[in-house]
Amino acid sequence: MKNFFFLAIALLISSSLFAATDHYTLRDDNHVRHLKITTLNDEIMVSADVDFESPANKAGPDHCSAEISGKAKSAGENELVMKKHSETDASFCELKIQLSPNGAKIEEGGDCNNFAVGKCRFSSGGKELIRIQ
Repeated sequence: MKNFFFLAIALLISSSLFAATDHYTLRDDNHVRHLKITTLNDEIMVSADVDFESPANKAGPDHCSAEISGKAKSAGENELVMKKHSETDASFCELKIQLSPNGAKIEEGGDCNNFAVGKCRFSSGGKELIRIQ
């Protein structure tokens, strides 16, 4: 029983040694974007969220918040692609993520309107999200 216990602990520790998570963030005017990339063995999971709040001096309910997550595939040495199908129709949202040593850029493709509405967009507009150490 003692050997089984130590074997189970060793398996849990060894599997977590292959997991890595990187966080990226960008505050751009009234938009705040966050990207999380988790790699576990050969599986890559991506989670992206964006928040927008209109300035206090402008009237109107422009606040929005959106999140998307799913499995990603490597599309090159420093590029990831995540496609998420909508639960309400046959469309999908595609995020292309270009990684650099210090950050990541996100480009939005497909039809992401089911995931992000209003002024919320996952795309970083060519600006780089900074990697958090």
